[in-house]
Amino acid sequence: MRWLLSLLMLFMLGAVAAPPVYDPVVPGRTLQFPRDFGAHPGHRTEWWYVTGWLQTPDGKPLGFQVTFFRSRTQVDPANPSAFAPKQLIIGHAALSDPALGHLVHDQRSAREGFGLAYAKTETTDIKLDDWSMRRAADGHYDVVVRSGELSFTLRLAPTQPPLLQGENGFSRKGAAPEHASYYYSEPQLKVDGQVSRTGGAGIGTGAVSVAVTGTAWLDHEWSSQVLDPGAVGWDWTGVNLDDGGALMAFRIRDKAGATLWAHAAVRDAQGRVTQYGKEQVGFTPTERWTSPRTSASYPVAADLVTGTIRWQLRPLQPDQELDSRRSTGAVYWEGAVRVTRDGRPAGRGYLELTGYVDAMAL
Repeated sequence: MRWLLSLLMLFMLGAVAAPPVYDPVVPGRTLQFPRDFGAHPGHRTEWWYVTGWLQTPDGKPLGFQVTFFRSRTQVDPANPSAFAPKQLIIGHAALSDPALGHLVHDQRSAREGFGLAYAKTETTDIKLDDWSMRRAADGHYDVVVRSGELSFTLRLAPTQPPLLQGENGFSRKGAAPEHASYYYSEPQLKVDGQVSRTGGAGIGTGAVSVAVTGTAWLDHEWSSQVLDPGAVGWDWTGVNLDDGGALMAFRIRDKAGATLWAHAAVRDAQGRVTQYGKEQVGFTPTERWTSPRTSASYPVAADLVTGTIRWQLRPLQPDQELDSRRSTGAVYWEGAVRVTRDGRPAGRGYLELTGYVDAMAL
């Protein structure tokens, strides 16, 4: 119930404060590392978003997601009270196990403070009770999630430099320049660690830890006004290609399903990056799945076009819907996908589908 208390305090304190002035996102800013691995508390919204494919010792595939959000509230940052909820920290974690048939997931949220919840500015160092994500001096990330139904203890080691999305990290999300974010990715992270799940069929039955290895993708993005007022959601994919390359693509949709904006980037095995604009990117659904819980119809399989290249995205399992209404207020589909190119295996990644239940409000 702590998140309810945090939100109540936010509404009480924010109601008497003047609207905050958030830091803008402007083109031409050079991202600086390691500083930009850390938090940007002057911006309204920020997330560190890890997705990946894991393999158990017997060769069983699993998908996983761990996301930490930081949200600046409307509380005056000059408020001297240690209890003032100036920043909210939110966490999502999910495991996709085909033996179970749907996601196992959990969520948490708390106001920043008292050493229990924070997102530090010097480098990636996020804590939410006993959930955490920290970047070590050698660049690897330690991710810990402990929950009643699932637990992760993972080490993510970079094998490539960050991929700056958009114009050197300035990623437009619409025709107006203010609809943008700062955005970089770290593809091809090498993963090892332990995963467990309590009860039921599949991995970790009885809370037994299982060793896993695999690859992951990390997105770090921060903004203050990311979406066009006419946007309801987005389709996004990040794919670790089998040859060592990386593929990122997204489109922003309006309420009729039309594309308001789109962009893609492909980095080949030699490190060369090709960017694709709105007219060069296309998502065509090839299979839909209807949620028995929300009745939302998600395009869980799609053909993706980037320039002259055609990719096929196919889900590890259809039901990968995540209900985060207890934290961010959204329900979305977040799923592991296999990727082929011209019918041949090309990689593995994740597909995110938002705004199919209700319009997204960041």
